[in-house]
Amino acid sequence: MRILKIVIGALVIAVLYACYYFYSQYVQLVNIQLSSPDNSAIKEDIHVKLNRPAAAYVEYWSANGEHYYTPVKGEKKDHIFNLLMLDADTDYHYRIVLDRLIPVKSKVMRFKTRKQSPWMVHDWIKEEHPHDPRAMGDGLTMLCYREFPGYIAMVDGKGAIKWYWQDEKMGVRIASLTPRGTILALLAPVGKDEFYKPEPNKAFVKSGMGYSLRTGKMGYMGGTELAEIDLTGRVRWRLNVDKLGLIVHHDLRMDKANHIVAVVRDYILPEKQTGKPIDTLWGDGIVVMDTTGKVLKKWSTWDHWDLAKDRRLDSLKHDRFHINTISFDKDSNYLVSSPIENQVWKINAQTGKTMWRLGQGGDFQLDASDFFYFQHAPHINKDGDLMLFDNGDFSPRDSSTANKKSRALSFSLDEKRKTASKKLDVPLPGKQYTARMGSAYLLPNGNVLQTSSKTGSVLISDKQGNVLWELNTYFIPYRAEYVPAKFWQDYVKMKPD
Repeated sequence: MRILKIVIGALVIAVLYACYYFYSQYVQLVNIQLSSPDNSAIKEDIHVKLNRPAAAYVEYWSANGEHYYTPVKGEKKDHIFNLLMLDADTDYHYRIVLDRLIPVKSKVMRFKTRKQSPWMVHDWIKEEHPHDPRAMGDGLTMLCYREFPGYIAMVDGKGAIKWYWQDEKMGVRIASLTPRGTILALLAPVGKDEFYKPEPNKAFVKSGMGYSLRTGKMGYMGGTELAEIDLTGRVRWRLNVDKLGLIVHHDLRMDKANHIVAVVRDYILPEKQTGKPIDTLWGDGIVVMDTTGKVLKKWSTWDHWDLAKDRRLDSLKHDRFHINTISFDKDSNYLVSSPIENQVWKINAQTGKTMWRLGQGGDFQLDASDFFYFQHAPHINKDGDLMLFDNGDFSPRDSSTANKKSRALSFSLDEKRKTASKKLDVPLPGKQYTARMGSAYLLPNGNVLQTSSKTGSVLISDKQGNVLWELNTYFIPYRAEYVPAKFWQDYVKMKPD
């Protein structure tokens, strides 16, 4: 009896082993190839060939790092896994995992990333400046380099570039995140801006502006091409808007329908309308187009502006509104920034009607201390409030260099009663005052990310303005936008699906 039990037990073990062997060997690795796309030091592609179709993913880790996982690829013989946001000059271990009821793991293999390209090596973080890497949380900050060669870079809290895309011929004016997990960029040849200081004239000075902001057809921060780039660095499409007769500038976004919504230059010849000897007036508009360049809709400031009541037309004929932002309100209508008017406007996306104006001389009740001047980057933050970067230029408090201040502001708006309650007022240090450009965003951890463009600084502070972290750039960043960790969920995971 005892011998029989032993025989039966041995048979059971043999059957189980045979089943597991068949289970684990039914799908086999035929070939593995590694490549570094664009010769990048911070990404690796792993091409896996199987003998039979099977779902699979890759687990990978550095010597002292956490384990990361690619998303599971569906059942097929050939898989390409994109490993992104790697560290340069670093040893990595990895294994292929067949996604079965009981996961089947390959042996552990390794590769080493190459050294970072010399042009990407920069002292982003200075020891003498605040540099607590925890201030940013687990996201990244995205900046654009508008000179040649132009690039988009995402930097982490330690000052390391974790992702970048470079163009061979163009500068990158601005970039924004899209709803479908890609990046939308505005490109232009270097030196394309048309910008100069005109001869002094009493009318111009009386208008309250110290110099012309932009002139000519292209103006300032204008671009000639649009491109959509996925996180592997692949360009999904590229469009020459210059050939379409469009001058896109300052900002562009993708809406939920995957259409491009962009700020454009727009002009009128007002002599016929007013009878006054005024030259061509340059203003702004918004266009909605598909990714082939077909214009679906256009809105112009001039269609909603009373020329007869405007006393500043001649002095500001080169750049009457200087619209520098397009973003979406919670109801998908547009928020635009007119810094010359010191106002944020809400535009009905369907009718083009101006729904309200926030700021000095606008529709909302505001204390004078809450007025903003030459603002940038208004948007709806994570708390549902309207947030913006107040440059502070031409404000009553900028009578001397010592009094010039820039800050982040946010307001809770009651659109029916037209009241605005200030929620955030986060000043930049006086030395980081910036008359032009800039941005401010509320991070998921409650800290505030601000860009002081003219000083080449990106800062994170608490809500009281105490600086916790500072990024030192070697160029003038138009803005630094926050990239949340979830933006990478289709490529990088902290645990298997």
